[in-house]
Amino acid sequence: MTLSGNQKRKMKSAARLYAVQALFQMEHSGQTVESVIHEFEEYRFGADYDDGELVEGDAEHFRFLMQTAVNYQASIDQLTDRALVAKWPIARIDPTLRALFRAAGVELTHGDTPPRVAINEYVDVARAFFPEGKEPQFVNAVLDHMAREAKPDVF
Repeated sequence: MTLSGNQKRKMKSAARLYAVQALFQMEHSGQTVESVIHEFEEYRFGADYDDGELVEGDAEHFRFLMQTAVNYQASIDQLTDRALVAKWPIARIDPTLRALFRAAGVELTHGDTPPRVAINEYVDVARAFFPEGKEPQFVNAVLDHMAREAKPDVF
């Protein structure tokens, strides 16, 4: 079965959302990256919930985000810290946002997704977690700063 470009984009978007959830879960449960990847791929991708079936995630992109976030967490967190206000180091921000910045940091530093596309995708993820809050604007500002440092030639 050949997937359309739109289906592939939706699957990558789903993988980003799953990666943020999985990174959050890892931080709170102490699970290994391998066990969380397995759990998400086996039980969460495309799961049927009360409010409708979730889109199948792009497993390859999900694994790339997870493994790279774990392998490069220190440098990604440092990049995030530099983009945050000095009084708010990454350790003090909401754990969901911390997970989001780690997943987004992977794409901005190690991925081939154009930075503006990655920023838009993760602002959408922030909207999914914080539909009523100011977090999406905050995410946009922080990721813009991170992207300009990570890939200045694109701006």
